[in-house]
Amino acid sequence: MAISMYSASIPALRRGLTSLAAILAKAEEHARTRKIDPTVLLGARLYPDMLPLIKQVHIASDNAKGCAARLAGREVPKYEDNETSFAELAARIAKTIAFLDTFDPQQIDGSEERDVSLQAGGQTHEFKGLPYLTGWVLPNFYFHVATAYAILRHNGVELAKKDFLG
Repeated sequence: MAISMYSASIPALRRGLTSLAAILAKAEEHARTRKIDPTVLLGARLYPDMLPLIKQVHIASDNAKGCAARLAGREVPKYEDNETSFAELAARIAKTIAFLDTFDPQQIDGSEERDVSLQAGGQTHEFKGLPYLTGWVLPNFYFHVATAYAILRHNGVELAKKDFLG
């Protein structure tokens, strides 16, 4: 049975972003009720050489929008990466979900062999569609969503596995 590239990508990315938005909403409420400056959580890291929460959200949303666009052969939208609040991160996630919602299966299915090229870490990475999705996008996407979850859980936000899974 052939894989549906649409079914293997868009619903999973959409669900992960929806969970991430809910996790961030819980973090914002946590900061408000405990009178914690939200910038403390937004700038939190698991370790000094890791990226902070804000960048985890940026990268997760970048992976999602980049995946959809590249698999469909469309231009990847550019975001400014200038969010500084939970509300702005929520808006970014909502904008990314809205972008994902502009795709239908016919635009993405059949992209298993599409040439995909991207810049990351100062290098050009070349893929075919299926290895790009399964070996690059999904692992990276879930890494950054899970890291955002872990940063917030480590900082006392009451989260559970069901929050991550949605």
